Amino acid sequence: MPESIGFAKLLKRWLLGLFAACVLAIGGYALLTKSDETSLRAAGQGQNPQAARTVPVVAAAAKTGDIGVYLNGLGSVVPLNTVTVRSRVDGQLMQVRFKEGQLVRSGDLLAEIDPRPFQVQLTQAEGQMARDRSQLTNAQLDLKRYRGLLQQGFIPKQQLDTQEALVRQLEGMVQADQGQIDNAKLQITYSRITAPINGRIGLRLVDQGNLVRANDANGLLVITQLQPITVVFTIAEDSLPAVLDKLKTGEPLTVEAFDREQKRKLATGTLLTVDNQIDPNTGTVRLKAVFPNDDSELFPNQFVNARLLLDIKRGTTVVPSAAVQRGPKGTFVYVVNADRTVGVRPVTVGVSHGEEASIDTGLSPDELVVVDGTEKLREGSKVDIRNQNGESSKGTGQPSTGADTPRKGTRS
Repeated sequence: MPESIGFAKLLKRWLLGLFAACVLAIGGYALLTKSDETSLRAAGQGQNPQAARTVPVVAAAAKTGDIGVYLNGLGSVVPLNTVTVRSRVDGQLMQVRFKEGQLVRSGDLLAEIDPRPFQVQLTQAEGQMARDRSQLTNAQLDLKRYRGLLQQGFIPKQQLDTQEALVRQLEGMVQADQGQIDNAKLQITYSRITAPINGRIGLRLVDQGNLVRANDANGLLVITQLQPITVVFTIAEDSLPAVLDKLKTGEPLTVEAFDREQKRKLATGTLLTVDNQIDPNTGTVRLKAVFPNDDSELFPNQFVNARLLLDIKRGTTVVPSAAVQRGPKGTFVYVVNADRTVGVRPVTVGVSHGEEASIDTGLSPDELVVVDGTEKLREGSKVDIRNQNGESSKGTGQPSTGADTPRKGTRS
């Protein structure tokens, strides 16, 4: 019986504790609900804490200007001509007249191979020709005599025919001798190796004093043409019709080559041609552009980012690309109102290139848009417009536009 009484007391205490916990939970819920109602009431009365707080931002004015329509592609630098210079005769390399990395022009002397064996062959061929020419002269004189004797009836016709055949044989020998002389002179010419094109010499492949042969695979040196030079890059096949339409008109298309990080422009050239087929594996087509490369900024096999200027949109509304924001409902910008508050403005972006973007609809020129500090903004937020150095523009009469930096990607 005492055990039953103890259990009843324990159960009573447990029920009291549970009741107290329920009361506390209900009270806490009521407080939270009241707080939310207060916040909603404050929001309905325009007392949003986010709106009341001033957010420092940098703004820029929308402008009317021109912006280029570009097609971007990855490419590499390809020289117009690359020549591996080889010897065309066998012999000892007597002199090397070039330096590694030297710029040469077509016809410059590069190396000399020992010409003495070919000079000996030339002397032998000239001597053989002198002998055969003397025999031919004598045979021609005999032929002339035989014709006179035949008319007088002193020799048979067969003897005259034999002499005519001898003359023709000796004439052939003289022609063969002349070929031997020309060949020997050509070998002497080949012993002087000259540059076949303009370009830059690479590393030397054979040192002076070595024996070289005409069938050596490596050659003596490699010359690569640097001026002009080409860039081969790819674009999506969907962009090909627009490029072909421009080429049909004969209008030159400008191509710019940028470095790997797309921060420094290396050279400017023109589109040369389009490949004759699309790569089915990648869905891209190759294009080739030619560059003067007067300052040698482009180097063979160098990786570049190519930008093909397809068209120029003129008289469009242009804003910094940083001002364009993207959300679930599309693109928008924060427009600074006259009372230093911002409003969310949906816009339609036309062309975006580099640090600028064109706005087709939703924004007018001279309206201020926020370009820095957008992550803390909401509809109706109050802003303090600052310049690029972080200094407030209050009291200056005009807010800082943040547009002092050069405009990239535009064309006048």
